[in-house]
Amino acid sequence: MVARRAAAALAVALALVAGTTLTALPERSEAFPVPSLLSDASWREALDVPVTTAEQDAAWLAAGTVPGTGGPWEPVVRQALLDVRSLTTANGAVAAGPAPKWAYAWPRDSAFAAAALSATGHRAEALRVLGFLADVQLDDGGFEARYLLDGSGTPDGRDRQADGAGWALWALGEVLDDAPTRAQALRDLLPLRGLLTSATRFALEATDGGTELPEASPDYWERDEAELTLGTVAPLLAGLRASARLQPLLGEHATARRLEEAADSLEELLHAEFGPTGYLRYADPDVETGGVDAAVALLLPPFAPRVPAAPVLAAFDDYQVRALRPAGGLAPGAGWKADGVSWTPEVALVALAAASSGRDGQAAHWLDWLAAHRTAWGSLPEKVTADGSPAGPAPLGWTAASVVLAVAALDGGGPTTAR
Repeated sequence: MVARRAAAALAVALALVAGTTLTALPERSEAFPVPSLLSDASWREALDVPVTTAEQDAAWLAAGTVPGTGGPWEPVVRQALLDVRSLTTANGAVAAGPAPKWAYAWPRDSAFAAAALSATGHRAEALRVLGFLADVQLDDGGFEARYLLDGSGTPDGRDRQADGAGWALWALGEVLDDAPTRAQALRDLLPLRGLLTSATRFALEATDGGTELPEASPDYWERDEAELTLGTVAPLLAGLRASARLQPLLGEHATARRLEEAADSLEELLHAEFGPTGYLRYADPDVETGGVDAAVALLLPPFAPRVPAAPVLAAFDDYQVRALRPAGGLAPGAGWKADGVSWTPEVALVALAAASSGRDGQAAHWLDWLAAHRTAWGSLPEKVTADGSPAGPAPLGWTAASVVLAVAALDGGGPTTAR
């Protein structure tokens, strides 16, 4: 009851900011099983990754930076960084989490891990993650939904996800932007030029050079889609922007201009299609599982070059109201099943977008919530049940990486602008 009252209070506050009408918080249905915690403090042994000593952990952290040092989020960031490191194998594959169904490498999760490692000074590990993506990239420049950690293929016949190329390009841009010098950025890019070129080609072909929206594809909801989702378009747009930014390193100035034009065109199409109904998951508001969706965060920095216009920000705020769950976290979207479960990747994604867009108070709220819902050993779980208990695999790499990036953005101060 206390958690629900706190969630309701937050919803009221966010509703005032967003200018929306508050709707009732969804209740957990007994038709849905309550998820449980799928890992414990010995998760590294279960995942068969090296178990490091406290001294080794301290030395690794000291070799880079820990965002939020001296502040309230230092403990969660330290643990999140160590968890990302432990989930990253020697060949650069990043396990999503320490449980059988999560012990695979998703391009999206890998992209966030690479960005977090790079942002904290662990450049060699970040480049290794990008190298894994380059190794498993398909001939058309796209990616499978997920990969076996040894890079030998996929675990099943799950449909591909078109967003993978966009995530790879976005991460490549983030990592190379972190290079200490332009010369270093070029040296790091040359071994990954194939990743850049092929993923860019895929994004261009998927959007006909930015003149068409891509076809429907599964996105981070991990399910088949008959309708195009915002979660597919936005990463491809972010990828085109990143590729355009990187082309001058290779002397490809004409290509950079062409990609900027394609990205501008695709962005116009995105706003024309999704804007009139408030940037919902689907452009068609009548799709039953639609509603406002966490993917609206992908239209804010650090995925976009600048803070967007008011309608996008209103949708961003609206999502945080309509997807609120009893424990105070968020569902992936307003149309997600009413099972009462909060999902930490979406909460962390909102914190990152808010922190990168000058919305420090909003980011702080979600970071506080995440910090308060860790496991007993300090890792961030995938889910939080209606009563506030951690559930699913813990740690979850996507959540951990996003928290690191969010606190780093707050440390940087001010909204992100084009680099």
